Amino acid sequence: MKLFTMTSVAAALAMSVSAGAQTLAITNATIHTATEQGVLKDASVLIKDGKIVALNPAQIEADEVIDAQGKILTPGFIGSLNHLGLVEVGSVAGSRDGSDKKASITFDPSLAFNPRSSLIPYARKGGITRDVIVPGGSEDIFNGLASVVSLSGEFDSVSQKHVALAIELGQKSKGSRAMSLQTLSDKLDGHKQREKKDSDAQNREIQVLDAVFAKDMPLLISVSRAAEMLELLKLKAKYDINMVFAGAHDAVLVAEQLAASNTPVIISAMDNLPGNFDSMHADLANAGKLEKAGVKVILTIAGDSAHNLYQLRFDAGNAVSYGMSQQGALAAISSNVAEAFNIDAGAISAGKAADLVLWSADPFELNAKIESIWIDGEKVSTESRQDKLRERYTTPSDLPRGYTK
Repeated sequence: MKLFTMTSVAAALAMSVSAGAQTLAITNATIHTATEQGVLKDASVLIKDGKIVALNPAQIEADEVIDAQGKILTPGFIGSLNHLGLVEVGSVAGSRDGSDKKASITFDPSLAFNPRSSLIPYARKGGITRDVIVPGGSEDIFNGLASVVSLSGEFDSVSQKHVALAIELGQKSKGSRAMSLQTLSDKLDGHKQREKKDSDAQNREIQVLDAVFAKDMPLLISVSRAAEMLELLKLKAKYDINMVFAGAHDAVLVAEQLAASNTPVIISAMDNLPGNFDSMHADLANAGKLEKAGVKVILTIAGDSAHNLYQLRFDAGNAVSYGMSQQGALAAISSNVAEAFNIDAGAISAGKAADLVLWSADPFELNAKIESIWIDGEKVSTESRQDKLRERYTTPSDLPRGYTK
């Protein structure tokens, strides 16, 4: 048996370090940075160890250089407010892990996240590289903890745990919405006034609320009525904590207060009809109106967003057609999401994760296709289950169509 010498081991280690330090440069691109730099033409980006090292470096020295030929390069898009990787078939209870009636403040659905879900490659086809998965369905107002996942398909895809505490307010089929607001207020007040004990370090609920008060995670609150949002803004100011409002159909009525308090809102650009008495102001122009008022807008998919996350870029395009700026819509599915949930991605700038998408044309147009997509600097496939099915049933064969291999 041949043994490794110290020299061979050192050489192997050096090779592994070198392999891990591979650099990539994308040149001659029209870069939509999703930052204050805006759009950079004929620009270059240098990537090393999964991070963006520089934009337009003076010299480009890389292991691989890709000429974008003037095509559009954007940050990878970030989905939010869904059960991606926590549900496979909505009508099959055994494949749903994003909610639990007994869930409370400490419920963490990311423990059940499935990085090999067939819905993930399909979402990647829409330029989605990360996602904020959010629990729901609790009998309590506290649904649990949101987490950030990478769409790489690898088993270590949960990149950030506990980025927000999800809360459900609004209309009730039984009881009063006032009780929900009172419950939240009492919980915050009780935590603020408590006497610290040595046992606190072992209490997970206290740990979560400590993180909220330290501004390490925001309260992600599903709420739509303007009056409720104003009450919540009072709590935000009283306790000096961060909040993000989801749904927010009435947000246009209190846009000035939302902007002044720096409270982001997550809305669907496609909500244009009221579904209940809390969504009377749903309108296709809301995203543009909120942007112009100075509100940080995040766009999400209405309804079953885990299955339709691919369409997020088209919803952003619709928001543009109804008054939102092109760069505002891009930020609403990238950098705004990253800022709201402290995600180290969502923009093309030095130090950010190298989640990038090279497009054949404007990504908000129906005919645009992904040329290449990278997550943490690694190129990933856009092949989905749908592509495999198409290939299976269109490949010529002597077998009957139903048995085509």
